[in-house]
Amino acid sequence: MNIKGIHHVSALTADAKKNYQFYTNVMGMRLVKKTVNQDSPSMYHLFYADEYGNPGTDLTFFEIPNAGHTYPGTHSISTTSLRVPNDKSLLYWKERLQRHGITSQPIKEIDGIKTLSFQDPEGQRLMFASDENNQGVEPGKAWRKSTVPKEHGIIGLGPVHLTVAEADPTVEVLVDLLGFRKVGDYGSTQIFESGKGGLGAQVHVEERPDLNREKPGRGSVHHVAFRVQDEEELEKWRQMIQKAGFLNSGIVDRYYFKSLYFREKNHILFELATDGPGFATDEEPEHLGETLALPPFLKDKRSEIESVLEPLDTKR
Repeated sequence: MNIKGIHHVSALTADAKKNYQFYTNVMGMRLVKKTVNQDSPSMYHLFYADEYGNPGTDLTFFEIPNAGHTYPGTHSISTTSLRVPNDKSLLYWKERLQRHGITSQPIKEIDGIKTLSFQDPEGQRLMFASDENNQGVEPGKAWRKSTVPKEHGIIGLGPVHLTVAEADPTVEVLVDLLGFRKVGDYGSTQIFESGKGGLGAQVHVEERPDLNREKPGRGSVHHVAFRVQDEEELEKWRQMIQKAGFLNSGIVDRYYFKSLYFREKNHILFELATDGPGFATDEEPEHLGETLALPPFLKDKRSEIESVLEPLDTKR
């Protein structure tokens, strides 16, 4: 029973086309799967990741057209981190973001790791984290066809930041239920990690009793998923989570991985997801994300689904 690290983070966008242009052209990430929200197939679900969509590298977006603004606050996944190779990469990214009209904060050191914070055009709160002094969960591989030089490309997800009014209930779930361990703190934020540790396995919990509860919209995060080895282990987690008294989804087959969802005590949605079978299940590795991929149980509804989706050209 071992949480291996962060699996993916899923956020909200109001415009799939603009989202695709930003995350592929500006951020240089690879779209590894263009599919739909399996629980609401009338909306896109886009997966951006490393070269082959390795677990621990996926930043995904549900499209909700006309979604309102996010009003930041507690009970939230407040920042998503993206790993880059080294400190020099932060200087590259600061200049690149500026060229594309994106304002960033000064480079800042957090617990010995240099970081660069910024927001995407919809207000998604993001932070680059340098892998230069990092040890632990291995990074992914930057996409070789990226618009960003490989030596500075995004190589995975870094720490996920949670903002809560009271930290103890969330900490209890992370430590006592999921097996995370505390490894540090800064200001009002505590650092926890799992598995091999390092940036790819960290959750930062910030306590902010002075803030109101977040009102989510475009630019907010829906959930964070943590890695488990396989379905057998996922079932053991289901039993443990059930025994601890948490309502949960049961095991859900997402086709590219199996999942289990539950809300921790501050109502942030956690997912546990298996490492496999992966995104090459229904597409050739060289052509990931180029066509609309549907899981088997939705394939007979393709015409109906495509009729309500605005076309999104992702062929490269």
